[in-house]
Amino acid sequence: MNRIHNFSAGPCTLPVEALAEARDEFMDYQGKGMSLIEMSHRSPEYDAVHHEAMDLVKRLYGLPNNYKVMFLGGGATLQFAMVPMNLMLPGRGCDLALTGAWAKKAKADAAKIGEVNLVFDGSDDGFMSLPDAATLKATAGASYFHMTSNETIGGVQWPDFPDTGEVPLVCDMSSDFVSRRVPVEKFGLIYAGAQKNAGPAGAAIVIIRDDLLERSPDTLPAYLSYKVHAPKDSMYNTPPVFPVYMIMKTLQWLERQGGLEAAEKLADQRSGLVYGAIENSGGFYRCPVDPGCRSKMNVVFRLPSEDLEKRFVAEALAAGMSGLKGHRSVGGCRASLYNAMPVEGAQALAEFMGEFAGRNG
Repeated sequence: MNRIHNFSAGPCTLPVEALAEARDEFMDYQGKGMSLIEMSHRSPEYDAVHHEAMDLVKRLYGLPNNYKVMFLGGGATLQFAMVPMNLMLPGRGCDLALTGAWAKKAKADAAKIGEVNLVFDGSDDGFMSLPDAATLKATAGASYFHMTSNETIGGVQWPDFPDTGEVPLVCDMSSDFVSRRVPVEKFGLIYAGAQKNAGPAGAAIVIIRDDLLERSPDTLPAYLSYKVHAPKDSMYNTPPVFPVYMIMKTLQWLERQGGLEAAEKLADQRSGLVYGAIENSGGFYRCPVDPGCRSKMNVVFRLPSEDLEKRFVAEALAAGMSGLKGHRSVGGCRASLYNAMPVEGAQALAEFMGEFAGRNG
């Protein structure tokens, strides 16, 4: 087996142990003579997988009893619509912090349901900085306050979260889900596409406080209603069986590593290595993001020219490091350092960056 270091932004690298367990169980799950993905989603075998995955989310975050966990299709993109469809109260808009590409998409869908009030707009500086979260105040009477904890494309990450009082705080945590400890009691709803830190593409994980379920209008189509999914433990229809199975495997691995506290320390180590390579390059590499809000999941950087960036990406791939090209909308380079990226991978990248700068600087 010749596994390379995969720095892709998502779908992304997964724990080798989780992949190996899935490989060993794939053809014949628990001696049943067939794969789990061939079994009924009502079987006791899948039921155990489904509820263990839900329980792992609860254990890792230490969720209070008044929160539900759901696994839904459509990724985080469907949640851009489901959140306002379920939580937007008649005649009352929502607040939103506009911090980059993914917050823009959430804003666009919410605006189709009701009024969106921008409590922060980072477009003036190209979404390269964030304010102190303590300075953000929710609008009195707003249906909810939406933020994106980590912008995968732009490379900004909120180090802290605002206190929104009686206004429910809603957060898209797609690219830093289960990567750090967060004060979950501050949030009314958290959602995340699984394909960054929690598993493969094909599922969204939603954490919702019980009282917000009552907001779901009865006029919503069934699949689009949180009030339909939550009491049925996301089994209203056939769930995304294989993604949920891999979420379980991935979160079991994370729990064995020491949970969110360990994930947080490793994120500091990995990102510190790569940011260190940028800062120590004498200006050859440049990170455009304000140092106070640089992402520990997605490190973005530029080289002196686009030609050098193309050469960097190509030579890195030849050296066993994939996925370093920046998002097509912004260019440059990007190293995604999710939970399953070993520290050795970040070390290898930092060393390559130093060597490349030495040859081309």
